[in-house]
Amino acid sequence: QRSVEGVDRTPDDAEQRHILGRLNAAEALESFLDRKYPGTKRFGLEGGESAIPILDAIVGDAADAGLGEVIVGMAHRGRLNVLVNIVGKTYERLFREFEVGVEEGAVQGSGDVKYHLGMQDVFTSRHGNTIPIRLAANPSHLEAVNPVVEGIARANSDLYPVSEQSDANPMLPLLIHGDAAFAGQGVVSETLSMSQIEGFAVGGTVHLVINNQVGFTTTAKAQRSSTYPTDVARMVQAPIFHVNGDDPEACVWAAHLAFEYRQRFNKDVVIDLWCYRRRGHNEGDDPSYTQPLMYRVIDALPSVRHKYLEQLVDRGDVDAEQEKAALEDFDSRLQAALDATRDAAPPKDLKAAAPAPAIGVLPHAATAITRRRVDEIYAALKRLPEGFTLHPKLARQFERRDVLFESGMVDWAIAEAMALGSLLADGTAVRLTGQDSRRGTFSHRHSTLVDYNTGAEYRPLDDVRKVTTQFSVFDSMLSEYAALGFEYGYSIANPEALVMWEAQFGDFVNGAQIVIDQFIVSGEDKWKQHSGLVLLLPHGFEGQGPEHSSARLGRVLLACAEDNIQVANCSTSAQYFHLLRRQMHRTERKPLFVFAPKSLLRAKPAHSHVDELTNGTFEELLDDPFVDDAQAAAVTKVVFCTGKISHEMIEARDAADAPIAVLRAEQLYPWPSETVAQTLRRYPNAHDIIWLQEEPENMGAWNFVKGRLYERHGDDYTITRMSRYESGSPATGSSSIHAQEQAELLQRVIDFG
Repeated sequence: QRSVEGVDRTPDDAEQRHILGRLNAAEALESFLDRKYPGTKRFGLEGGESAIPILDAIVGDAADAGLGEVIVGMAHRGRLNVLVNIVGKTYERLFREFEVGVEEGAVQGSGDVKYHLGMQDVFTSRHGNTIPIRLAANPSHLEAVNPVVEGIARANSDLYPVSEQSDANPMLPLLIHGDAAFAGQGVVSETLSMSQIEGFAVGGTVHLVINNQVGFTTTAKAQRSSTYPTDVARMVQAPIFHVNGDDPEACVWAAHLAFEYRQRFNKDVVIDLWCYRRRGHNEGDDPSYTQPLMYRVIDALPSVRHKYLEQLVDRGDVDAEQEKAALEDFDSRLQAALDATRDAAPPKDLKAAAPAPAIGVLPHAATAITRRRVDEIYAALKRLPEGFTLHPKLARQFERRDVLFESGMVDWAIAEAMALGSLLADGTAVRLTGQDSRRGTFSHRHSTLVDYNTGAEYRPLDDVRKVTTQFSVFDSMLSEYAALGFEYGYSIANPEALVMWEAQFGDFVNGAQIVIDQFIVSGEDKWKQHSGLVLLLPHGFEGQGPEHSSARLGRVLLACAEDNIQVANCSTSAQYFHLLRRQMHRTERKPLFVFAPKSLLRAKPAHSHVDELTNGTFEELLDDPFVDDAQAAAVTKVVFCTGKISHEMIEARDAADAPIAVLRAEQLYPWPSETVAQTLRRYPNAHDIIWLQEEPENMGAWNFVKGRLYERHGDDYTITRMSRYESGSPATGSSSIHAQEQAELLQRVIDFG
């Protein structure tokens, strides 16, 4: 209130000239590109040029305040202008993208269009202070970048040296939106909802909505039910400054106020820049088809720079001829850069480089730990603060856990705690989030204990971590889209941390499919962006219905190429232990999809001996442990399967005393082809390979695996699939029908041949 009421908003002479200079730079670039590349898609900023002085003011204030970095996420419109005039992209680099149209070293269809690309540089404020600035790469799902930026900001804040912090929240997320997307995309409200939650807060975000008053061809009336596109931000009581895009001084004043508010209250703040879009959705589009009246008005409007220049000339603040010369100087520099780019340009028939051969399965990593470390971690799991009262049911559960461990065995939860605790003890940061991840959806993890009488919280693994090593376990909001996007952003900014996101049920990950498609599986290919994010997706058919069965394994496998991700479905606790440790004991950072169990969390067949943690490593394929070399000669059928059904198949095989070997594909991608071939040689009299899966024929791993089996083994074996029949739904909703289907499926394998 003090900053708004009774305040003279007129900037001093120096800032007036600076604002005009920023408008000159913005308009010069747009008009030059329009002349040189007419009709070429660039999503120009014409009509919204005041966005450049606004951003200049916000980033400049951040530099003057001594913040650590500004992380920007934005839509297409104005992106090229922001890259050049705010982030620092040179004219030559920009023109190269227009002239050549392909990134140097691009492979096949890799790389991305110029208005999706990100960049990092250093921004200098008008007072001479500098600050690193990063524009995040984004896909055409424009608002999907919002949680990614917040995750990057949180990771960088966690990494920022405390001794260098001049502010408790040293990273400034700056999100630039379109009006239609801000009102229409649900991920906007999801990201806003995270803004004040402990595990996801970043000290407030400044939002700039470039309000063109039209989305593609759609009017505001058809776009939203609210008065303003920014009304969604009222859900977190963010102040919203509606400002006239034709009044650059008011725009810059609002920018300073927005930054000041963020710094003072560490909350989100929104600037609604009311402007217009001089051209269509892109430069090849004619907006007058659907908006003839609006564009009749727009065509008659002078530019923002022209209006502001007239205002300053009328006030006697600037000389019109000098400003005309300044604009011509921009134009001459642009032309010189274009000439230099064209002189150095490669031939027009430039071709992408040949793709590098896939590496496939990497060498095993050393992931075993010492028995002493095992005992240290378990002692920490048992230790409670003085006077701490466990929930009675949990106390009984921990008593059973002690009996299991004392017998020399570990279940899934103990194995996970051993993996995380050993990494923390070695100095590797760990971050785990999800809707119920502290306790675990299936009440197995209990990473954070809550006193039954006082509600006080205690994390046992804090006792084994190095003092400076961060251990973060947070229950997230009921979101998949924004929550997963946040963790992806965190993982790319902090590759030395084990970052895990857990779906409540694996099925629910489809609510984050945009993040998977546009970032996780393709970010390295498009933007050379590396992530080691781990997705824990509870998966398995247990008669719990179509939404509590399948994490859509087949869908993930369809996106596998060029060693872009890893896909695993472990069947034992020790395998899971080694898999998590392997993620951080390799220099390669690749996203890891873990199709995690539900019933196997406590089931005896998935238990492992503690010695399996102190020896060995993760095995991509597990041979049948119950078939010795003498019995191997009698095997006539080799059954490949993955996850829970492998234990059921072994039990059914033993009950029928059938000559079957059950092999468990623990890692599906990269596919362990050499290990598969080597293991098959152990069964010289087997002529049938059966791929067994719980999922229907059109789902699961079959459509991924079959080509790899046929290509390598089709001449020597009869290859058959055993599965449920094809279906549009993953599973039945009847537990009795499920049990019947499962029994029939296993019996078909026994009876085959």
